[in-house]
Amino acid sequence: MTSRFLKTTTGLASLAAFTLSFAVPALAGEKWDMPMAYSPSNFHSATGAEFAKCVTTGTGGDIEIVTHPSGSLFKGADIKRAVQTGQAPIGERLLSAHQNENPIFGIDSIPFLATSFEDAAKLWKAAKPTMEKVLDEQNLVMLYSVPWPPQGLYFKKEVNSVEDMKGVKFRSYNNATARIAELTGMLPVTIEAAEISQAFATGVADSMISSGSTGYDRKVWESLTHFYEVDAWLPRNTVMVNKDVWQGLSDANRNVIRGCAELAEYAGTWRAVEYTQVTVNGLRENGMTVQRPGEKLAGELQIIGETMTTEWLDAAGEDGKAIVDAYKGMQ
Repeated sequence: MTSRFLKTTTGLASLAAFTLSFAVPALAGEKWDMPMAYSPSNFHSATGAEFAKCVTTGTGGDIEIVTHPSGSLFKGADIKRAVQTGQAPIGERLLSAHQNENPIFGIDSIPFLATSFEDAAKLWKAAKPTMEKVLDEQNLVMLYSVPWPPQGLYFKKEVNSVEDMKGVKFRSYNNATARIAELTGMLPVTIEAAEISQAFATGVADSMISSGSTGYDRKVWESLTHFYEVDAWLPRNTVMVNKDVWQGLSDANRNVIRGCAELAEYAGTWRAVEYTQVTVNGLRENGMTVQRPGEKLAGELQIIGETMTTEWLDAAGEDGKAIVDAYKGMQ
């Protein structure tokens, strides 16, 4: 690991100590349960746990955040709704899984629009104001957002063209993945992150598009054989808080939470960058074939990406076009 990565992993603790001097302890603290969909070892969950400690310490125990990874409190698909309705005050969710509610949620999953961390950051900068507005209308306040590493294709066999994908059972987790399955002739199967290992082991699914991080955390080499680094997109996990809960906080505690959130986004992003090559190497070391897609497959996927970009722009209307235009203006 680089020294920069090590610094970011300890930064939340440093911020917690700093913010402690600004906190006004209450007579009795609130406990916030924070549902998360991914395993405790996943870098998103680790970042969330440190964010929780930062807030707990920084508010002098006024707000104690307790994380619940692996979908143990609410399943991934239920987390956003739980926070909206106040069943949980705070939670983390992959917003692209809710693109059926609003196309804007799918901005980070348009194939081949932003395929690097640098471009994904620009796209997020362009999209964030609109995303915050949409969430506000749904009784949610965004705290921070962290990207996943670039998404690649996993299979149980060698794949050289879209024709090789036909009939393969494909894990779907949002509108984009379901559409990819449809355009390639694969069979989409909705599977939550916590259920990936079991799904592959039992033959419920034979393939997926996901990061090296997910594959490594779930030891998919026990069932799958090939990982193609297609760098399709970099989806984001977003931590959000119920707006009613947020408005009920003191200014001091809101400032502490904002500070912890800012550092969590910074630290989590650098974890994603560092973890990218570590996990891809881990897949290879555990026997998987890791490679770039061949020329034929890459060309076919590019055409699919162009189709899906057009479809998304049609669905997202003027807001979507404004985001993409702003993003392209940063290039």
